[in-house]
Parts: sequence; C-alpha cells; structure tokens
Amino acid sequence: MGSQRNPGIDLLRGISIILVVIHHLALRIPLVHTGLSTVFPDFLLKALTWDGAKGVKIFFVISGFLITDHTIRRWGSPGKINVFAFSGRRACRILPCLLVLLGILAVLKIAGAPDFRFHHDSQTLPGAIFAALFMHLNLYEARTNYLPANWDVLWSLSVEELFYLAFPILCLLSGRIPKLIGPGLLVCIFALLALSLPFAEWQLRDASEIWQDEAYGPGISAIAMGVCTALLAHRMPPAMFARLTPWLGWAGTFGVGLYLLDSHILWQTLNYGAPLFFTLSCAVLLLAFYNGWGKATANRFLAWPRQWGRLSYEIYLSHMFVVMPMVHLFRATGENWTFGWVWFLPTLGLSFCLGVLVDRFLSRPADRWLLEKSGLRRPQPSGEASGRIAEI
Repeated sequence: MGSQRNPGIDLLRGISIILVVIHHLALRIPLVHTGLSTVFPDFLLKALTWDGAKGVKIFFVISGFLITDHTIRRWGSPGKINVFAFSGRRACRILPCLLVLLGILAVLKIAGAPDFRFHHDSQTLPGAIFAALFMHLNLYEARTNYLPANWDVLWSLSVEELFYLAFPILCLLSGRIPKLIGPGLLVCIFALLALSLPFAEWQLRDASEIWQDEAYGPGISAIAMGVCTALLAHRMPPAMFARLTPWLGWAGTFGVGLYLLDSHILWQTLNYGAPLFFTLSCAVLLLAFYNGWGKATANRFLAWPRQWGRLSYEIYLSHMFVVMPMVHLFRATGENWTFGWVWFLPTLGLSFCLGVLVDRFLSRPADRWLLEKSGLRRPQPSGEASGRIAEI
C-alpha cells in the first residue's frame, strides 16, 4: 500500500491494543483494588479491566475492513483476487513473528520456566504448537483449559486466519464462476455473517467460559462486518459520503464509547443484539475515518496511541513477556494495593518498546525479505493507505 496511513484507523487500533494490555495486567492486579478506586467510579475501572475482549473485537472489524480495502485497491475488485499472492503476503507478514514466538515458548516450556509450564495433563507442547499453526488453538483451549498466558493470546489468530482461508476462495469464485457465487451473492454472504452476531453469541449461552470468549462464530461475524464496511466505502457516491462523514464519525464514536464504558446498559436494552450494536458502531466509525474524519486531531494530539496502532501485531504477540514479570515484581515488593495502579505505567511503556524492537529487528525486515524472495513485492495500490495490511 502507499506510504501514507490513515491516522484515524491507526488510532482506533492503538486504543484497542492498549485496552488488551491493560486487561491482561488488570486480571492480575485489579484496578478496583488499587488507590484509583477512591478517585474514579467503579464502572470505569471495571471497564478498563474487562475491555480487552472488546478491543479484540475491534481488531476483528478493522481486520476485515483493511483486508477488503487492500484487495479492492490491489486487484480492482474482490472477484479478481490472486489467491496465491493474497495468501503469500499474509504468510510473509504473520509467520515470522509467530514462528519465533512459538520457538521461544517451546524452549521456555522445556526449560520449566514457571510462567510457561502447562498445568493440565491433556496439554502437550506438540499439541499446542500444532493448534497454533493450524488455526484451532481456541478449540484446543476449550477442550484442554487455558494455556499459559503467552500462548493464550494466539487464539484470535486462529479465528482470523480461518476466515482468511475462505475469504480469497469465495472472492475468486465470485469472479470466475459468477453463476455459482456472483458478486451480489458474495455481498449477501458477508452481510449475513456480519448480521448473525446476535445468534452466534446466543448459541454460546451454555458453552464453557473459554468457548464463549474464543469461539469462531462471534469473531468471524465481526470480521465480516469489516468486509461489508469496506465494500460499502468503495461503492458510496463521493458527494453523499462527504455529507455523511461527520455524522458517521460522531455516531460511531458515541456507540463505541458507550459500549466500552458500560456495555451492561446495552445488554439490558438490546440483549444479544448489544454486540451487533458494537460492531456496527465500529463499522460506522471506520467509514468516517476512511473518509478523513478526525485526521487533523489524530495527527496533532494523539501520536502515541497511533504508534501503538502501527505496532499492534507486534505488541499483541509480545506484551505478555512484560506483563508477567511486572506481576511478579508487584508481588515481590509487598503487593502495595494503594499504588498498584502505578505498575500499569511501566507495563504500557515497556510493552510499547518491546513492540518497537520486534518490529524493527524481526517483523519488518522478515516481511520485506520474504516478499522480495517470493516475488510478491509489487507496486502498491494507489491512493491513501488505511495502514500496512497485515498489521491487524
């Protein structure tokens, strides 16, 4: 894609990964037990503690949006997609960090490092590696219980990559065999997937806690919402899009903000429709950002969260290497709960720095080298980019 990036989308992704890091530390150092409870209302501290899962859902919507936008920019329409180029570029971006992470985790597990040992007899190192590489680590956890923290974050990749195994094939069929899956039917498939989120959530009501959090259905619905949003963005008349953009921006901000701050209100009102309200709000906000809404504000005042968005994949895979040592330091220094919130500051700072290092010395060089060696590096799509495509 082009050298420019969309600051609004980077900002939204940055906020999401920050929420994920806070969530993983707050599970172990609950903010409601710290001195912040005397300053901020409980609902805000509880939101910060539990919004990590919502942050992942935002990632899913953004992922579907960027992948589809990139596909249209590169090949002109989904039906003209090159399946091998699409899959190859995904592999060049995703696999280097994933393989290095799995190698490190395997060594630490074999060495018996405390935070990396498996605690359930049904879990094995080969089984976990196989599940992580072949898109069913979420299913593996549902069957065997939670894996250690650094493994656990990989469940979302299983959902994403399963979707993107089917995405290019469906797109290609719509172009090559229109009588079987025409462009209109393709849009209907993604729209039905996106709108099926309430049902996907409802049918998990009696499932285990792990499967409720990590099942394929809700994640695929959220990704499909992003796909539909990108298709709409490329079809809206420019004049209408321009008139609607401010309204879309404020409506999306309100919807996303309300769900992040107090989703309980929406669940009381909409029941299983609440998650769909959230993904629709994300979609509306993405449309506004895509058309330039909030660009000046994001560029001028929110540079650091945008940097988080640029490094979201690297930070997501590596941040638990910071979180767990910080938890041990907190406990080793006497567990002063009044100042427990202070530990969040270095955790965020060090997680960001580690993400920078992973990006600079592993992710970006490996991506560039693999693209060159595979012959997949081609002139980038024209127009302003939404962000490096695989940073999802």
